[in-house]
Amino acid sequence: MPGLQQLLVFALMVVALYVRGAGLPRRGEAVEQRLPAVPLPERLLRPALLAAVVAAVALVVLPFDFRQALTNSMIGMVIVLSYVVITGYVGQISVMQLALSGTAGFALSHLAVQWHVPFPFDALGATVLATLLGVAAGVSALRVRGVSLAVVTLAAALAMEQALFGNTSFGGTAGVSVPPPRLFGVNLGPGADFRGLDGNEPSPMFGFLVLAVTVCLGLYVAHLRRTGLGRRMLAVRSNERAAAASGVDVRAVKIAAFAISSFIASVAGTLYGYNFGSVSAARFTALAALSLIGFAYIGGITMVSGAVIAGLMSTEALLPHALDTWFGIKGTWALLFGGVSLIVTLIANPDGIAGADHRRRTAKRAARAAARVSAPDDRHPVAEHPAPTALDTSEVAS
Repeated sequence: MPGLQQLLVFALMVVALYVRGAGLPRRGEAVEQRLPAVPLPERLLRPALLAAVVAAVALVVLPFDFRQALTNSMIGMVIVLSYVVITGYVGQISVMQLALSGTAGFALSHLAVQWHVPFPFDALGATVLATLLGVAAGVSALRVRGVSLAVVTLAAALAMEQALFGNTSFGGTAGVSVPPPRLFGVNLGPGADFRGLDGNEPSPMFGFLVLAVTVCLGLYVAHLRRTGLGRRMLAVRSNERAAAASGVDVRAVKIAAFAISSFIASVAGTLYGYNFGSVSAARFTALAALSLIGFAYIGGITMVSGAVIAGLMSTEALLPHALDTWFGIKGTWALLFGGVSLIVTLIANPDGIAGADHRRRTAKRAARAAARVSAPDDRHPVAEHPAPTALDTSEVAS
């Protein structure tokens, strides 16, 4: 059985760390460091609608290769949204998100091809199965954290890669096929009849489907920051002991975070299967997951806008494709640039591109507000308001 050794190693790690770990960090165990800021989203609907309109027009107007790159970017945004929840909101370092996407993609193929489950029930079933697997692997987060948790999730990703993706009965190195999504007889896949202005595949119909899912999940993740669960997530991220002392169920918050992030990552895996018509193990390796985490930190791992930036920069996305088409800069150079940018970002700007932009806009608004307060009102000159006398002051005080 392929991957049995990796699976057993992962199981032993989870059991050992769960037994030896602690439900809460001991006093002085963790060094408090400044975490990236998680600003409260001020406006959600307007920027989401504007971005959706721009992307929808681009899916029709752009050439076929840029249409494909834009679709890849949106799928990358969905995966990074799962990192926003689990790492940005809760502070748990997970390396298995991309492996969960691959698990959902392979499960989608089996449900659609072998069991003939129609769309969207095949995608929903694959998403639920991968989410349950992610929650089961995330149980180790209940008693470990930090680097130990990163090692456990990396072992989980390798176990999925070897035991599931390398298993011919479930995955296989050659990949498996995924039929296009059809709803009420209408083809919603990349090969639909409706084409862009150039008349080539992929069809904008599948791009519209991916766009709708991306916008809905982005709005949900942004709204999650405003909810009580989101505030409890931030409390756990800041200080688990203090959160538990204030009545927060740390265990329930972590399980909820792993469930939500696993669900989002699994949705991305189903979209990937529909996008390429097949799922292969080479796309969901642990090395690819590490590069995706790097792009998430560069964009801003605590904000939805950071996920948008990371998706545009990810592999085979819009920005690398534009650099390759216009300037001849290949994807390997883009990865090198991403690695250097990650080092610079961690040193100079831990909040990422989106966080730095949010700080600049906040500072500008504060400066304008201060200028309005300090500026004299021409309609009511200062001379018309005499200074209060001593009697006036005492009356006001009384």
